[in-house]
Amino acid sequence: MRFYPLPLDHLSDKKITDMDVGPMVKICDINPHVVCILCAGYFIDATTVTECLHTFCKSCIVKYLQTSKFCPMCNIKIHETQPLLNLRPDRTMQDIVYKVVPGLWENEVQRQKEFYRCRGMDKTRALGPSATVNREDVDNSKNHYYRHDEQVSMCLERHGTSVVSESEDEDEIRTYMKPLQHKFIRCSVRAAVVHIKKLIVKKLAVPRRLEVEVLCNGRVLPKSVTMKYIWLSHWQAKAAPMVLHYRLRPRALTSKSDSSS
Repeated sequence: MRFYPLPLDHLSDKKITDMDVGPMVKICDINPHVVCILCAGYFIDATTVTECLHTFCKSCIVKYLQTSKFCPMCNIKIHETQPLLNLRPDRTMQDIVYKVVPGLWENEVQRQKEFYRCRGMDKTRALGPSATVNREDVDNSKNHYYRHDEQVSMCLERHGTSVVSESEDEDEIRTYMKPLQHKFIRCSVRAAVVHIKKLIVKKLAVPRRLEVEVLCNGRVLPKSVTMKYIWLSHWQAKAAPMVLHYRLRPRALTSKSDSSS
């Protein structure tokens, strides 16, 4: 199978050369990146393990984790007691698979329709209001089959400077101020800074007497702003992933006036 990434309409009246066509990619070269190792088939409902970023079919990894807590590829422990909590739908990967594998999306839609038909169930509950899908009616340039929520890639880096000068606080902060084991994350653009703070608190086991500050381009970010706002206002002209820094400081004591308001 060959892919021609350049439009060829304007080449119909002249000889097509290798330079015109561009690099040709065989689908077998892509298979290692789009095939689930558990079922040896192309990803369906692609799901990624957040701890190691390995991807599998949703049904495959859910069934596998019924008897194991470790990633089937790298053997890292996914979760101590509830590994399903660290699974996330990978809509970007699923979108790529449906675009590069000819007929896969249509076949999956047909399989779903047949599944519900054989069981006498209403297939529209799974396929949506329009049960009949015509591929010619789908505009690939504007639609993404499984991208229901825009995602943003980020890198969480430890900030190089401290915000306190007292030696006691400095020593305590240095104890918890460690680099994250998994600093690259991907989340919804609707996620807010407060969610990033909670993630860092959980990963670093930060005590309540300390609080986390998140910065972008050296500016402390309010906890209510979203990742989309940060990207558009601070990172739009830069390459992905968006880099956010974190640091710790003693938690400010809440005054009586603040608590009463």
